[in-house]
Amino acid sequence: MAEAQRPGNGRLAGKTALVTGASSGIGFETAARLGEEGAAVAVNYRSDEEGARQAVGRIEDSGGRAVAVQGDVSSEEEVRRLVRETEQSLGPPDILVNNAGTQSERPFLQMSLADWEQVVSVNMGGAFLVSREIIGGMVERGGGVVVNMSSVHQIIPWPRFAHYSASKGGLKLLTESLALEFASRGIRVNAVAPGAIATPENEEKLQDPESRASLEALIPWDRVGESAEVAACVAFLVSDEASYVTGATLFVDGGMSLYPGFESGEG
Repeated sequence: MAEAQRPGNGRLAGKTALVTGASSGIGFETAARLGEEGAAVAVNYRSDEEGARQAVGRIEDSGGRAVAVQGDVSSEEEVRRLVRETEQSLGPPDILVNNAGTQSERPFLQMSLADWEQVVSVNMGGAFLVSREIIGGMVERGGGVVVNMSSVHQIIPWPRFAHYSASKGGLKLLTESLALEFASRGIRVNAVAPGAIATPENEEKLQDPESRASLEALIPWDRVGESAEVAACVAFLVSDEASYVTGATLFVDGGMSLYPGFESGEG
């Protein structure tokens, strides 16, 4: 598949963006895309400094400005520091993409409280902490845009991943609640819900022909998506072209959430 086209139209020129969890996969491509469209980008990472610096390098190679900022989004203290460092380096963010996330497979009856808290504290708690730090400044400046990276599993149940699904379902309502609370302040809040996307996290599974085929059987579009395709949708949502869109979830899933088992018309 050809890489999604990146129009160099500078539609984000003059904006500052913070993308969490941006050292690989969807976060990496999102940070790069926003930078290529003109935004100055803070590339957040927790432990993969090299990946974050590669994202910074790609943005700089396109003529943009970027900085790598370390911080664990599940830590209130580290979130405050990473936001402060972002503001000192690039200025206050006009755009926030809450992309940092994690998952682990655990049968429910074997799931420990630590397993639950690890996933929920990053996926939903991180979005809460970073949004709270950033939205206050957006209110003072009279506007801004937030995009939360959800998943098709905000609506599709996923056995052995109950903590992940719960966190994404909660992120959906966090998105909608913030959209309603801050619409009158000029702040738009939306979510993007990817389906099966080729990322380093699932590379091993996708390299197995049988596993890949079973996954693609769940996708009406009949292929796994690319991180760049998700990034393109985020770039749209944070741009003025989506100026009348708030409280929405944009599914980027090749139709995975359309109940593909009913494709034949039999049920």
